[in-house]
Formats: sequence, structure tokens, C-alpha cells
Amino acid sequence: MFKKILYLIICIPYLSIAQKAVVIPIETQNNALVLATDKDNRLCVTHFGKRLKQTSEYAQISQQYWAKDDNAGIYNAAYTSSGSTNLVEPALNITHADGNTSTELKYVSHEVKKQDENVSLTTVLLKDELYPVEVTLFFKTYSQEDVVEQWTVIKNKEKGSIELEKYASANLYFAADNYYLTSYHGSWAREMKPEETLLTNGIKTLDSKLGTRANLFAPPTFQLAFDRSATEDEGKVLLGQLAWSGNFKIDFEMDSYHHLRMIAGINPHSSEYPLEANQEFKTPSFIYTFSEKGKGLASINMHRWAKKYRILDGNGSRMTLLNNWEATYFDFDENKLVGLFKGAKKLGVDMFLLDDGWFGNKHPRNDDHAGLGDWQENKKKLPQGIGYLVKQATAAGVKFGIWLEPEMVNPRSELYEKHPEWVIKEPQRPEHYFRNQLVLDLSNPEVQNFVYGILDTLFTKNPNIAFVKWDCNAVIYNAHSQYLEKTKQKQSKLYVDYVKGLYKVLDRVRTKYPSVAMMLCSGGGGRVDYEALKYFTEFWISDDTHPLERVYIQWENSMFYPAIASCNHVTDWDKGSLKYRCDVAMMGKMGFDIVVDKLTPNDLISAQKAISDYNSFKDVVWQGDLFRLSNPWDKPVASLMYVNEKQDKAVMFNYLVSNRFEFNFAFEPIKLKGLDPNKKYKIKELNLYPETKTSLDEVATFTGDFLMSVGYNPDITLNRKSVILEITTIK
Repeated sequence: MFKKILYLIICIPYLSIAQKAVVIPIETQNNALVLATDKDNRLCVTHFGKRLKQTSEYAQISQQYWAKDDNAGIYNAAYTSSGSTNLVEPALNITHADGNTSTELKYVSHEVKKQDENVSLTTVLLKDELYPVEVTLFFKTYSQEDVVEQWTVIKNKEKGSIELEKYASANLYFAADNYYLTSYHGSWAREMKPEETLLTNGIKTLDSKLGTRANLFAPPTFQLAFDRSATEDEGKVLLGQLAWSGNFKIDFEMDSYHHLRMIAGINPHSSEYPLEANQEFKTPSFIYTFSEKGKGLASINMHRWAKKYRILDGNGSRMTLLNNWEATYFDFDENKLVGLFKGAKKLGVDMFLLDDGWFGNKHPRNDDHAGLGDWQENKKKLPQGIGYLVKQATAAGVKFGIWLEPEMVNPRSELYEKHPEWVIKEPQRPEHYFRNQLVLDLSNPEVQNFVYGILDTLFTKNPNIAFVKWDCNAVIYNAHSQYLEKTKQKQSKLYVDYVKGLYKVLDRVRTKYPSVAMMLCSGGGGRVDYEALKYFTEFWISDDTHPLERVYIQWENSMFYPAIASCNHVTDWDKGSLKYRCDVAMMGKMGFDIVVDKLTPNDLISAQKAISDYNSFKDVVWQGDLFRLSNPWDKPVASLMYVNEKQDKAVMFNYLVSNRFEFNFAFEPIKLKGLDPNKKYKIKELNLYPETKTSLDEVATFTGDFLMSVGYNPDITLNRKSVILEITTIK
């Protein structure tokens, strides 16, 4: 077998010497994806990986490969079509207006536009020679962050309607000795369980068919390592995600040369999409970054990109909050809530968040069986309305936020009684509920107006509402739209048009209310992706708030999402150390879900101290770079740190995750990362529990070189299960 050169990929059949290929380098600061035409004018992927110093040499890559067979020229297609000579998994499958199912795309032209010093957009136009269908590939590069955002637009220029059977966003091609895929699985309160797989012949698929809260069992997020498993600091690795809040499908297919094809897009399951003449369809973005220095650098790249270009107000600030959910559940009235406002002020948080249970009159929301969809204040619980609560919160010195679940409905609700046609359900089958709910049909413009109106009415009546928690707890069962049926549209549009409808609503909300902070919630992390986060300032990563479990969930989420977007709350899921619970919540956007008046005197002091210390370094956590130091899956201590841009301040979090080896928790020092080796640093322990003292020498100083080469021992023991360290330069 010929010797592989990593990421140098063949474009077969070969060009003759006289024939000149069109070569399209798509480059970031360190990496390159190179496309080139073959002798049949098909567009191929010829290189993925490290950027070459001499751009002219990209044209020579395909000449270094000598593999030949009839299908090989299709393997590395930049956008593989179906029905002609292709024998592998397609990115595009179309039924044309005359019923023909074959498509073969050829290169037409390309264009590169530099949007600013960092961002460029490359577009490549492909056409079928027999049918007037155009496919435009878009590659948006963020050079400094080494991030690429890729999507596709399919345009129908036929005289009649065509059917999109499959319509992927991205089609990439890799060459390496081996491929190690890390994907994630789980369910409610067990999100982001990692699983590494050595890919072999055949197709490995990551997908969801849930309709809404599509991430419940698996997110559209993965790591792909080349040659060998990647570590934090070593190895070649790609972090990727499909930015789509609905059904997704990501395929990894090994070809006969041990090269890997990756196709990512909307799940075509029950989603054949008709495209009328002169209409076009835009696929969601596939977003990825590649690193040759381990997944730690890839993660930093993704975080920097997300904060600057994707997450709403990613370089801004966030509010700490006190939520009433676990304190009261549905059992509250306005007097009890006003009392909690005082607790929020006493605690020292910025805001109080009123959770589920504040609405419904004919069908009061006293549990999760009724009232959802009836967004008027419950007169028995809140006789003076939301406006009164906003005023009382302001008087107490905190801001006010509110929970909504606007996409769902309980069968026991006035909304369901008035508009059963707005509900997604199969009329010939019994209703089937997820958490006693059904999903409203957001493919219907009337429903979109209704959902938008929920927020617009709230904000209009109560302009001082500072925060919205947008929840989504049901999946789609018995998928059927009465709106699509009435308008004589195909039911197969529902899954796609639901998500498009959701985005239309969110676009309207953000047009009128661009700066209101909003949390994306879906029974935990059941929906988060980088398209949804265009509209939200943060997301709720899991309902599991047990601090030990959160260490692992937050660790895995940190691979893809920056700390400023990750909501972590201190709750009573665990009755153990409040300090440990606070320390774990600090490695993101901190909040509380407790009854302040039930805290012991020392616990109250501890929580207040936690917030005070958190406020002193939260800017480093939110805007600094993250370095993972000690992996909780491998070692009894989890450790990570955030370092600011100037490298003069860092915060290090250390958590005991195992009680098995009492005397070996921190036998060796932990090597720090991200510091300036030439600067001197002092280390101070933060958030000590009342009446305890640090066991560390806070007088000692260290160079960054020492801390990164030798390390530092945080002295984790059974009596010191969590330790937070502030690391600052000596001036």
C-alpha cells in the first residue's frame, strides 16, 4: 500500500499535464482546506490540515497519489451527489421535476470576498449539466481563530418542483492511519457522556429524530482525532458541530483506501423537502476547528470564535441569580416570592428568576399537568400580577427574570381548547405526551405570531423584566401538521419548517428586544447549538446539579462552549459541602437555587463569600482562555484553569472526584498552563469556608516556567475536597 501523507488527499481521475486544474485554497491562520477540479470538472477535496507555506504547491498534491479504481474519483467529492456514478453515501439526493433521481455536479466558478482583516467568504458554484439545478458551497473562515463555517444553498431553476431527499451542509474528506471519533450520548440529567470509537469500515452515524430538544440523547457535536487519540496538548483533532436546533445526521464513512468521508446536515428522515421553481434552500452551518496541538487548543479556538462571533453578547457580562424552582416548585404565592427577593439581596446575587407555575386560571399551573399555553398571571398566586413582582424585586435591590415555555401546551389548557389545530398530533392516533405536553406547530405563521406575542406582551407590560428563561421540554410524537394539511403542503416539511419557524420568532424577538438576557433551556442541555446561541446569552447545561456529576458534565461541555455561556447553579441536589457546590458552580455562569433563609449561619457566610470572590475573578472565567489540567475520567482530582489575555491573572479550580485513595489524591503537583514563563506569580486560596485556614504557603512566589514545568500542589484531601486558587503576577 502506498505511503500516506496526513491530510494530503487524492483527486482522481488524474489531470493530464496539459490540463490545468482549478485550485481553491480555503485558508485560516494555520490550516487549509483545498478544493480542486479533476479532468471531468468535478470538484474534489485535495487537502485538509496544515496550511502550506507555498500556496502554489497545493496544485501538486494529487500527483502524489497512485490509487486507481472507477469509483475513487467520487470518494473525495466536495459535495457528493446521488444517482449517477456515485456508489457511496451522498451529500445531495434530488428527485427532479420529471422524476429522474440522478444528479452530477460540475464546477462552474468561485469567488473569494474578504469581509474584514479576519473574516473571508469563499463561494463555489456547481451545476448539473442536464438539469438546471445550482448548488453553491459557502466557506466562511475566521483566520485568527482557525474556525470554518460551512453551508450550502441549493437553487431550483427547473420549470417544475423538485424534491430534496437529502441536503447536507458539509462534505469533508480526510486521510490518516486511523480515526478516533469522540461522540456524546445521554438523556435527561445525564448529558454529554463521552465515548471514543476507533472508526472502521462502514458508516458510523450520529443522529436525532426527536424534532424538538433534539440533543436529548445525542448532541450534533463531536471530536475527530487523526492517527491516534488526541490529548489536551498533543495530537491532530477536529472539533465539529452542526448548528441546527432540530433533527440532524452526521455520517462518517470509510472508503476502500482507508480514507474517511464526513457528511453533516439536517436529518433526511421523514424530511423530503419540495423546492418550487426559482426557490432556494439554505442548509444550516457546519462549524469546525482543527488543531495539530491537541484538543485544548481546538477548544480555545472554538471559545474565542463563539464569544466574538456567535453567542449573543459573548464579550459582555452576565448576572448571577437566585431561582425559586427547587426552593418552591409550583407551591408559591406573591408573598412567598417577595420574601425570596430579600433572600436574593442578602445572598448578594444580581437577579431573582421566577420559574414555572406563575400562570393559568381556568387550568391553574399547580403541577406540570395543566395550564401550559395560558400565559396570564394566576390570580390566586399573583393577584397583583407580574408588574407588582418586578417593582418589589427592584425595591429589594435585585432585577427580575421570568420562565417561559412558549412552544408547548398542556391538553388541559384554554389554548388547547381554543386551538387544537395549532398542536402537532396525528389525528388518527391517540395523543401521546412527553411530560404531559404536546408541541405547538411552529410551521404555522399564526402559531409563530402567538409565540412571539407571549414575549412581546410580557415585555410591553413589564419593560423592566431583565431576563427570560426559555424552556422546551417536549419532543415531537405523531408528527403531523394541520396547517401543512390545510395549505396542501407536504407533511415531510414539518421537522424542517418547525425549526425555521422557531428562528423566525427569535429573529423578531431580537429585532425588538436586542439586549434582554435570555437562557436557552431544554430539560437541561437538550437543545444547545451554535445556531440557537445566536439568540441567547447563555444556556442551562443540565438539570443534574449534583456537584460531583456537574464536574463531568461541565468538563465535557467546556470542549465546545465557553464558560460565559454555561449556567451552573448551586442547589440542594447534594446535601454535602456548600463550599464544594459553590466551587463547582464558579467554573461558568454562577447561580443559586436554594432557600437562603434555611442556610446555617456559616453556610450563609460561605455563600456570600463565594459570590464576593466570584465577582472578583468572573471576568477571567468568562473572557479568559480555558486550560484543562487533570482529567476527572482518568484521575481522582479534576483540575482546570482560566487565564486572562495579559497572562497576569488566572483562576485554578480543583475538585476531588474520588474517595478511593485517601492518601494519594494530590500526591504530585499539577502542571499549570497558559502562563507567561518569564513572569513571577503569587498564589492565594479563595472561598475558604468560615473558620478554616488554607494549608498552602501564600507567601511563596513562582515563575510561570516553574508552575508550568514542575507544577503546583493544591493539597486536595478528604478535608479539602475543592480548592480554588487565584494566580496573579507580582508587580
